[in-house]
Amino acid sequence: MSQTFHPSANGIARIMLFGLIVLVGASGYLIYQTGKSPYVTRAFEARQQPIQFSHERHVAGNGLDCRYCHSAAESAAVAGIPPTKTCMNCHSQIYSGSAYLEPVRSSWRTGQSIQWVRVHNLPDFVYFNHSIHIRKGVGCETCHGRLDRMPGIWQASTLQMEWCLGCHRAPEKYVRPREAVFTMGYEPPEPQSELGPRLVKEYKIDGPRRLTSCSTCHR
Repeated sequence: MSQTFHPSANGIARIMLFGLIVLVGASGYLIYQTGKSPYVTRAFEARQQPIQFSHERHVAGNGLDCRYCHSAAESAAVAGIPPTKTCMNCHSQIYSGSAYLEPVRSSWRTGQSIQWVRVHNLPDFVYFNHSIHIRKGVGCETCHGRLDRMPGIWQASTLQMEWCLGCHRAPEKYVRPREAVFTMGYEPPEPQSELGPRLVKEYKIDGPRRLTSCSTCHR
């Protein structure tokens, strides 16, 4: 009986099968990388705000502490957005006639809150508490980046689960003394490999098994 397919068909079939495997693998890798990209996470994307507020000016230029505006960061799950009164504490005297600050003055006169655009926004199924991270020695810049270098405000990380787990699996690499939590440009006073494990023990930070438990962040 004559062959239905030419002998070369076996080679062609192998090549096609190999090509299909490569295509599926490459597609999966592309989807994975796209999911981590700024296109999806919006990391490093400056958000337009109703007022041209510069963290760089207020933090590095004027030396304001994070807690002056975000007063609930140490005691509540949410750091909070400052009320207009906080702005007016200074700007009733400084640049009080600036056109850029008219939205602030208007908010003060009318009692209508300034509609800030949220930048760090976790999904509803994720539980995050600012206060516990601060008490355990996690610095502001660890999650939010060098705010003292941001003329505006943007998300300095992906905020994805993979990024969170990087710290939860090895907190000793990131933890710092509590008095340095709000310091920008922090440099450890001794090797982090020695300081980190000691602070983890001193601050009673749970081990990776507890920190990576589903119920820690998904309640």
